[in-house]
Amino acid sequence: MQLETRSEHAELITMSDVSSRLLFALQMASAASELILKHYQADGLLVESKSDDSPVTVADRGAEQLIRRMLAESFPQDGILGEEFPSVPGTNGYRWIIDPIDGTKAFVHGVPLFGTLIGVESDARMVAGVCRFPALDEVVYAAEGQGCWWQIRSQAARRTEVSGIATLRDARMMFTEPTHWKATGRFDSIVSVMNQVKVARGWGDCYGHAMVATGRAEVAIDPLMSPWDIAALIPILREAGGTCTDWKGIETVTGGDGVSVVPGLKDAVLTVLKNAPALPE
Repeated sequence: MQLETRSEHAELITMSDVSSRLLFALQMASAASELILKHYQADGLLVESKSDDSPVTVADRGAEQLIRRMLAESFPQDGILGEEFPSVPGTNGYRWIIDPIDGTKAFVHGVPLFGTLIGVESDARMVAGVCRFPALDEVVYAAEGQGCWWQIRSQAARRTEVSGIATLRDARMMFTEPTHWKATGRFDSIVSVMNQVKVARGWGDCYGHAMVATGRAEVAIDPLMSPWDIAALIPILREAGGTCTDWKGIETVTGGDGVSVVPGLKDAVLTVLKNAPALPE
C-alpha cells in the first residue's frame, strides 16, 4: 500500500472534518425543523420587530439556541455567527454561520417557502451548506468536492445540478422583496435583468436560490444579504455547477448583496449588476 504524503494526509483529514460537519449540519437542521413547525401557522404567534424593523419570533430564537447548544456539545472549538445572538469565536479555523429562519416574513404569514440555513466555513472559505425547508420537508445540501444533493421528504437524496440554459430570454428569475430595490437605489438594475428573462417570480429568500441549485430557475437576485443569508448557499451553488456571489462576482459572505446564477448567464447578469449603485453605508 502506498503511503500518503503529508499534504495528501492533511487533505484527507480536512475532507473528513468537512463531511462530519455536513452530516451534523443535516442533523441540526432536522432538529430545528421540528421546533419551528410547532410554531408554524400557530394561533397567537408573537411577532416582534428588531432594530432594523425585520420580524423575529420565538421560533427564530428557539431554533438558533437549539443549534448553538448542539454545536457547543459536539464542536466546542468551532466559532459561531448567527442572526439572532452574539457571535462566538473559534480556535480551529472552523466557523458555523446560521440563519434559523431565512424568510421570517413568509413564516409568520403561513407561506411555506422559508428555510433553515447552516453554513460551514473553514479558514474564510465556505466548504459546506445545508438549506432545509421545514414546511416542505425538503433539503438541499453540499460539501466541497462532494456535489450538491436534494432530498424531498422520505425519497432518496439525488444529486442535482444547475440548468444548462444560456440565454436570458429562456431564463427563470427569482427575487425577494421589491421594497428593497428602491430603498437601495437598485430598482433599475434588477428590472433591467427582469425585462430580459422569460419568467420572473417572487419566490424569494433562500428558496429562490435553491431553485437555481436544483435546476428549476437560472437566476436569483437579492439586493441585500447578510452573512447568514448567503453563507450556506455559496457551497450549494458551487457544487451544483453554478455560482453564488455578491454583485461584483466575488464569492464572499460580506458583500452585502447576492446573486445565484448558472454559468451560461453569469457574465450577462453580472454585467448589469456590477453597474448598480453601491449599497448605502
